[in-house]
Amino acid sequence: MATAVTDYKIKDIKLADFGRKEINIAETEMPGLMTVREEYATAKPLAGARITGSLHMTIQTAVLIETLADLGAEVRWASCNIFSTQDHAAAAVAARGIPVFAWKGETLEEYWDCTLKALTWPENDGPTLIVDDGGDATLLIHRGRAFEAEYAATGKPPAICRDNREIEVVDTLLVRQLKQDARFWHRIAERVVGVSEETTTGVHRLYQMEKSGELLFAAINVNDSVTK
Repeated sequence: MATAVTDYKIKDIKLADFGRKEINIAETEMPGLMTVREEYATAKPLAGARITGSLHMTIQTAVLIETLADLGAEVRWASCNIFSTQDHAAAAVAARGIPVFAWKGETLEEYWDCTLKALTWPENDGPTLIVDDGGDATLLIHRGRAFEAEYAATGKPPAICRDNREIEVVDTLLVRQLKQDARFWHRIAERVVGVSEETTTGVHRLYQMEKSGELLFAAINVNDSVTK
């Protein structure tokens, strides 16, 4: 893994050169993103945007990440699956100076900790935009904020769910974060302008949250896009 003094956590930074070679090849197969770079790199239309990604950390995703950065955005990234990361892709992006928190074969605890790191910006600034896949980053913000609200009302941390292993991991992380900063997720939620979601499951969850009045920020349904 990366050393503690670096703002990334990956398998092996020495894989960066291999990853860069594959990214260069992928760029020739992704003309849409490359055209956007060419047209808007000078204007930097994403300057000031802070984008958190929770999306498979692959070579193709690396092209997207670097496009966002070239257009002016600050980016932090985690994978949305414990097995999907291509470690050489993560290394190449990290070597460029973009914070990445992903490696193939994460435990559930490591996975959710990586998602937290992708949402945690220097000086307590959170993201303004989220690129989500499966809704995990969105879930963490909403569940975290709900934990803080219950803690403020009762003076006690909410009970950790023991019926579902993954939710137990999430709740354990949230209780730990609550003890460190009881307003962390409130600040994060207030800064988020919107999220894009590309899975059926994630979009369904967003519609449910909107219907119940729980959705804290705007959401874009990428799952139904004709270009997906």
